[in-house]
Amino acid sequence: MQPHKIVSREEWTEARKALMAQEKELTRARDRLSEARRALPWVRVEKAYMFASPDGRTSLADLFKGRHQLVVQHFMFAPDWGEGCKSCSFWADGFERIIPHLAARDTTLIAVSRAPLAKLTAFKRRMGWSFDWVSSEGCDFNYDYAVSFTPEQIKSGGKVYNFGTSGFAIEEAPGISVFYRDASGDIFHTYSCFARGLDMMNATYQYLDLTPLGRHEEGLPYPMDWVRLHDQYKTEAGAAGCCHG
Repeated sequence: MQPHKIVSREEWTEARKALMAQEKELTRARDRLSEARRALPWVRVEKAYMFASPDGRTSLADLFKGRHQLVVQHFMFAPDWGEGCKSCSFWADGFERIIPHLAARDTTLIAVSRAPLAKLTAFKRRMGWSFDWVSSEGCDFNYDYAVSFTPEQIKSGGKVYNFGTSGFAIEEAPGISVFYRDASGDIFHTYSCFARGLDMMNATYQYLDLTPLGRHEEGLPYPMDWVRLHDQYKTEAGAAGCCHG
């Protein structure tokens, strides 16, 4: 960490006000972007996707739970994996408690993975989560929404992820997809985001961005190398400062 200039409270306030002008500019730009996102055209969902849920075979329409809006968190968990992705779990810890607030605004959030329901249920129990999580094993949902890839796609080295802007070296990738169900029951795909587009949904990162050290991921093999499942972090004294040396 580089040494910082130490100033009086008055000087700090002036510097902070100058930064606030930039923050307000970003806020206004984000509001414009959100408006443009809502104005995107929609695609009618024609395929009859079916999922495995604790209630049995469940359709995409059923996942809405009677609401008009559905947010799907594409959680990386392949059928042969022993546990869910640690990075997706990092996000899941953050959205675990917001489900009732979304429901109050006519929106359902659900996680979807290709792993069998039994694996999802066991991992959900281990993590202490309560959000709904269904399996898309045996259907094309994850492939159609570009978060699962065939061995041939991976082997080709082609740009298959994030709307064809990048490759992906393994069979599962993270993402969010949004759907709308109208009064007649028709379902539309309205939005998807991937990669850094998911960043704003991680509350931990947003808090870290306020701190002097920030995310402190420089020099790691990859940015999220430090992330663990929340029951795997070290608890020994001094562990919290181990990455500051």
